[in-house]
Amino acid sequence: MILQNHRAMKKLIISFMVLLGIMIFDGCSKEQLQNVVGEAIEEGVTQEEVAIGLKSALIIGINRSFYQASQPNGFYNNKKIRIGFPEEAEKVESTLRRIGLSNQVDNFIIQLNRGAEKATYQAKPIFIETIDQMDIEDAWTILRGDQDAATQYLRINASAKLYQQFAPIVKRNLDEVKATYYYKEIINRYNRLPSVQKVNPNLEEYATKRAMAGLFYLIAKEEERIRENPTARTTSVIRKVFAHQ
Repeated sequence: MILQNHRAMKKLIISFMVLLGIMIFDGCSKEQLQNVVGEAIEEGVTQEEVAIGLKSALIIGINRSFYQASQPNGFYNNKKIRIGFPEEAEKVESTLRRIGLSNQVDNFIIQLNRGAEKATYQAKPIFIETIDQMDIEDAWTILRGDQDAATQYLRINASAKLYQQFAPIVKRNLDEVKATYYYKEIINRYNRLPSVQKVNPNLEEYATKRAMAGLFYLIAKEEERIRENPTARTTSVIRKVFAHQ
């Protein structure tokens, strides 16, 4: 039984390493990957090193994603993640622009994205902690998943916790850049207009969800890049695992 368990664990580790091969080496055939795995095992790469390798690859993607998002205009200049008016308040935007308040609207949107940028920088440890808690079973799920399997793992298994911890960070930063103040001013102006249905969406909740969606988008793009680009930078542990490629 012990021998069977040992073989099962060894097989699982092999699968784990194949995942890293897919992530790092573009266009490798099945036979090439098997050779890499076999040679690495013969060299005595440990289970701990393999686990660290996967986590390191994911953390590379996290670091790059958060660096992009936290730069000045990291959200605002990226149309894929830029945060605009809440959907239920889009009529507020169009109405205020129509009556000559475009500058106020634009200023609010800029500050809203500024708040997301500042919150992103402070929230990176939350994502790192989630990756750090991954185990072998998590890796097996990622192995059998799609090209964004690691991102989906973070989204499915950590979104609730991430939202809970991320929301107060977003709120604090929205207040710091005065996005909350500008939002209240805009909504109050709109609600004073004749014949309009009053609105007041929850800005903090909306901004938190949109900021998280933007981060997951960037993480997915980084995961894709690491999987497909053989020149993507890796950690020394990953290089050790695949030293025989």
